[in-house]
Amino acid sequence: MARRPGGAGRQPAETDRRRRAHALGLSAETLAAWYLRLTGWRILKRRYKTKAGEIDLIAKRRKTVAFIEVKARKSRQAALEAVTPASQKRISRAAKIFVTEHPKAGFFTLRFDIIVVRPRALPERIVNAFQAWE
Repeated sequence: MARRPGGAGRQPAETDRRRRAHALGLSAETLAAWYLRLTGWRILKRRYKTKAGEIDLIAKRRKTVAFIEVKARKSRQAALEAVTPASQKRISRAAKIFVTEHPKAGFFTLRFDIIVVRPRALPERIVNAFQAWE
């Protein structure tokens, strides 16, 4: 019997669920990026990976750079609950690395936004959703 890719100990149903969730997340990030572009933002980075973690989108508009977490959920409340204090710390640490690697970003207003992607609705941007952690 051939094994399915995705991990030695995982059940096929769990692997399929994870694959679907990953695909949903990628499509939500793409939708959020297009939404930002249509509202005047320039996407600087998508899926910015550092040793501290990943930032879904980094976008610039005028004198503001936004570090954006994208959440695809059925409700706004579920999306906000999914951005836990631990994920806020991770995003904040990754943002510090970005500013270190791109010193000119330090001259801009920096903020942390969340974009909620819900079924049959336009993406919702929550500006200054949280503050940077020390």
